[in-house]
Amino acid sequence: MEPDLTDEAAYEQVRAEQWQRMSRRGMLRATAGAGLGAAFMGAASAAAPATASTTTTAAAADGPIVKPLPPELFITHGTNAETRWEALKGAGLHTPVDRFFVRNHVSTPLIDARTWRLKLWGSGLRGSPAEDAPVEFSYEDLLGLRAETITAFIECTGNGRGFFTSQQGQQVSGTPWKLGAVGVARWRGVPLSTVLERAGLTRRAVDILPRGLDPEYIDKGENLGRVRRPLPVAKALKDVLLAYEMNGEPLAPDHGFPVRLVVPSWVGIASVKWLGDIQVSDQPLFSPWNTRFYRFFGPDHPAEGSAPLTRMNVKSAFELPWDATLAAGRRHVLTGRSWSGNGRIRTVEVSTDGGATWHRARTHGPHPSRAWVRWEHTWRPPATGRYELLARAVDETGARQPATVPHNTLGYLFGAVVRHPVTVT
Repeated sequence: MEPDLTDEAAYEQVRAEQWQRMSRRGMLRATAGAGLGAAFMGAASAAAPATASTTTTAAAADGPIVKPLPPELFITHGTNAETRWEALKGAGLHTPVDRFFVRNHVSTPLIDARTWRLKLWGSGLRGSPAEDAPVEFSYEDLLGLRAETITAFIECTGNGRGFFTSQQGQQVSGTPWKLGAVGVARWRGVPLSTVLERAGLTRRAVDILPRGLDPEYIDKGENLGRVRRPLPVAKALKDVLLAYEMNGEPLAPDHGFPVRLVVPSWVGIASVKWLGDIQVSDQPLFSPWNTRFYRFFGPDHPAEGSAPLTRMNVKSAFELPWDATLAAGRRHVLTGRSWSGNGRIRTVEVSTDGGATWHRARTHGPHPSRAWVRWEHTWRPPATGRYELLARAVDETGARQPATVPHNTLGYLFGAVVRHPVTVT
């Protein structure tokens, strides 16, 4: 099980173990801007969107999202698009790209991989390169490094936010997601640890600060700059990926082309899209995305908020339309998925009578530790009328979905059992 990196002792233990492995391999250093051969130029050119010309071109689309958003697949929320759970029925373990949710602070940029560079700088690198004289990697440089493939979910921290209001009667701010701000994909790319080592990571490094190339974010009239959120070096070295493929294809623009971070099991904001640069520091780093946002705020929390949020919690969802209508007098196979940032799901239970009784669901298919498990339960409704279907899961750490969760004003980490309404006619 992944250690709790918010715990100081565990944090230092992970750092020590990783430095031992790094010292055995030896530290490699990258040459700024060095290409790894013409063989990768074709791949970069082929992957680049035809309409892209610079690294900061705004999306040329009708709205802030580039890909089509048919209403049978998505619920749109301004700059964001939520996957309809019924669209995942029969879709397999991996969420198809055309059904993967979109979380944008502003709008999707179109970026040319041929001119894109990943820039690393800061006091945590050898020689403390300045922001205007960074260590650089091109797209073809990354394609030439040893690649890894992982299957992992990415989930918005506010997934389920709408249920604070609809189920618990509590007011929260932010996008009123139901449960569709999550998706599982097969990600391929270069371990972030490899690039940090080649850039000259030192033992003094404490935090990194990845920053995206999307437009600057304005909050209540204040320009907060481009999206960026600190990440502890311990987590960065453990399992974070610089991903350039999603489900076997180059990243789509809405999902971070040309390169994004994939930070397994952590809050979605950590998986910065359209990665442009990474500050590496020997001091703790801060941004609005770990001070103003992505903490618990409210009457039951400190004035400055809780510690920055890290790992996602346990959730379950039915692959059914909200307020679905089901036929009476027949058996229905209810299907769904459960997942947790703590690791594999151990058990899933389903209730078809509003929580009065519970039945063990049957799980099936592969179940990677950083993805979800698929399950099913057969139900023959006893009569026509309104019903509430409930699903709850327990993960390998023993964490269980509760009936309610404590309130926080930004509506993060709603993990209570969701009451899914259906009508039998």
